[in-house]
Amino acid sequence: MALWVQKYGGTSMGSPERIGHVADKIATTRAAGHQIAVVVSAMSGETNRLLALAHEVSHRPDLRELDQMIATGEQVSIALLAMALKERGVPARSYIGSQVAVRTDQARGRARILSIDTERLAADCHAGTVPVVAGFQGVDEDGNITTLGRGGSDTSAVALATALKADECQIYTDVDGVYTTDPRVEPRARRLATVTFEEMLEMASLGSKVLQIRSVEFAGKYHIPLRVLSSFKDGPGTLITLEEHKMMEDAVISGIAFDRNEAQLTVTGVPDKPGIAAAILGPIGAANIEVDMIVQNVSSDGSTDFTFTVAQTDCERSMEIVEPVAKRLGAKGTHAVTDIVKVSVVGVGMRSHPGIAAKVFEVLAREGINIRMISTSEIKISVVIEDKYLELAVRSLHKALGLETPANPR
Repeated sequence: MALWVQKYGGTSMGSPERIGHVADKIATTRAAGHQIAVVVSAMSGETNRLLALAHEVSHRPDLRELDQMIATGEQVSIALLAMALKERGVPARSYIGSQVAVRTDQARGRARILSIDTERLAADCHAGTVPVVAGFQGVDEDGNITTLGRGGSDTSAVALATALKADECQIYTDVDGVYTTDPRVEPRARRLATVTFEEMLEMASLGSKVLQIRSVEFAGKYHIPLRVLSSFKDGPGTLITLEEHKMMEDAVISGIAFDRNEAQLTVTGVPDKPGIAAAILGPIGAANIEVDMIVQNVSSDGSTDFTFTVAQTDCERSMEIVEPVAKRLGAKGTHAVTDIVKVSVVGVGMRSHPGIAAKVFEVLAREGINIRMISTSEIKISVVIEDKYLELAVRSLHKALGLETPANPR
């Protein structure tokens, strides 16, 4: 029988009734003979409630104390689930991050896992006891509680699966798998049976909210099969794997991702000389702001317009940094645009199928959608367009690329 690590998110743990439902699923799996270790998130909305409390008492909460506080959400969840399991006759034991010895670095609010001591957990599994571990948290070398950042419970689960050498890491959430695009935008979106780590990493980084990026990176690095499943209905979910050989030759595109959290900044009339990009983007990077797409246009008068995108939440701070830099460089001006979205087509099949980019551009042109920026890689094409065209672009591309065709085995 297999050893599985199962992770249940905030919506799965959102009420005593739902916690009971999770306990029933775990009990059924264990009764089938499998060994189970469980990682859980805080109950839905709890982390936001705790953060709001912190900001009521402090304009800029101390990061150590913030980690200390928000880690309590998972502590409540693990205790409740362990109680529910014992009520059903299933031996269970709850653990916070420090009790499992999830060792992390000292980056408050975004810590990275360094190691996990699995001795106690492995002993529980072999004895038939279900260990229930708090996700999202660990402990640094000084014994301080640390948290891993939003969605960190996914990373906790994958790290635990790696340390335990589990056969599979199963992520239970409120969707029943990875879809060709968001079904709320395109109702004819299909659930994918399989997707590669490479594709899933691109989709997660491009706006798909199914899995945290770091968890996919971790699973791909250590070759841990990931499966996305629904807590609320039965089904095979989507398997995320390293293997591509099971995929049919005509499975070119896996899905369409989009990100509404985009802002475009432009510095106009910059002298065209070496070092301009570094001068503009250096201070942005130093402020820990991530730059996504970059375009530089040189005009006939010897000047250049330099355009780049950042998260919309970083737009105001980025402009505060860029404006004095632009003035120092002798630029004509700066401006920002926030009514944009990034739409991305993802698929490993692009490597061996030329002409996908041309088809994407042709579809958007036919719908009268102007492209503001373009970025490509071996397995993705991203375009920035006006946000009012998001649904039209996604639905048109989804149909034109054959993603709603049932005959496609992906």
